[in-house]
Amino acid sequence: MDYLRIVGGQKLKGTVPISGAKNAALPLIAATILAKNEVTISNLPGVKDIKTLLKLLDNLGASHSFQNNRATIDTSSLVSTTATYDIVRTMRASILVLGPLLARFGHCEVSLPGGCAIGQRPIDLHLKALEQMGAKISIKSGYVIAEAPKGLHGTRVIFDKVTVTGTENILMAAALAKGETTILNAAKEPEVVQLCRELQKAGVKIEGIGSDEIRIEGSDRELLEFGDISVIPDRIEAGTYLCAGAITQSRITLENVEPNHIEAVLVKLQQMGYGLDIEERSITIHPASTIRPVTITTSEYPGFPTDMQAQFMALSLLAEGTSIIEERLFENRFMHVSELRRFGADIQLKGNIATIIGPTKLYGADVMATDLRASSALVLAGLAAWGQTNVHRIYHLDRGYESIEKKLGDLGANITRLKE
Repeated sequence: MDYLRIVGGQKLKGTVPISGAKNAALPLIAATILAKNEVTISNLPGVKDIKTLLKLLDNLGASHSFQNNRATIDTSSLVSTTATYDIVRTMRASILVLGPLLARFGHCEVSLPGGCAIGQRPIDLHLKALEQMGAKISIKSGYVIAEAPKGLHGTRVIFDKVTVTGTENILMAAALAKGETTILNAAKEPEVVQLCRELQKAGVKIEGIGSDEIRIEGSDRELLEFGDISVIPDRIEAGTYLCAGAITQSRITLENVEPNHIEAVLVKLQQMGYGLDIEERSITIHPASTIRPVTITTSEYPGFPTDMQAQFMALSLLAEGTSIIEERLFENRFMHVSELRRFGADIQLKGNIATIIGPTKLYGADVMATDLRASSALVLAGLAAWGQTNVHRIYHLDRGYESIEKKLGDLGANITRLKE
């Protein structure tokens, strides 16, 4: 098993390219199930989750090639509609094949998903919406068994809470349904917007893109013809590298980034005292004369992303005062707190609110990652800590960050991937 060894205290400098967004790429890959043609997707991040979903499609009978961050996928030969446990258990986003498989074939069996243990993320909202579209749903032996032999029909779906993967699943299901589907309380994330845009380019009539009410006119099971797709930049990776520059008080530049997608993150960095030069496709961060404390409440897009909460907690350890972070989306997303305390952090927890008392002198430690974003927070703390840090169980990190040790190393960090 791999781990990362970091010797902290190094200033960073230079430019880091931001990879394509994993969370945009996954639904786009799933959407190829709806295609009648071979689909090429570029700017794909070379991370484990992408390879896992491509393997899942192969198991269903598809074929693909993947090199130089570019995949060509052919789903015309799909023969199976069963997404098995051995793959789905490693990645919650595998549930994204449920909607398109059901819409195309009228039957599918998808194992209940796994992924990061950051709290309950039930798929009942997905299943309820599909039942409204005419599907019969049952759960047997850990599998969701969905049937709609006559196809799905348009309906009015109201999500009780905002769900990104739920919105994406129903978007794909509605694309092949008969009639119009309206999704109310839809997610507005950039990744959802890109999926809508690509379905629209493939011939699906969609209105309300980027709003909380999306209307989709389905093709009545006629497969779609996709053009070439380029995945949008990863806003969470961008935010993480901005935090790397911030926590090391360094000037670095991010390239291939979409600043509009991370406005909430940029605002918080400015509030903490960091300077930012924001261009159309690049951002440069400058050191702060004084790192000020911050108050953060996570919420759905365009609010502050829950996927950046752990990184900002690490950064807040160096602030001159007390920072407050309230986690409103997941009830178990403070598991990194106990590991940050191993660096010497003074963090108090009360329910879903963390109080971070700074500034803290950080000392390197052996720490263990608990989920994807917690992993990056531990790396950030290691960059700022005095001495050596070993971050274990980085298979979490590899699910979402492409070549993180190379990118940080190119910026001047003393970071090495080693074997346990």
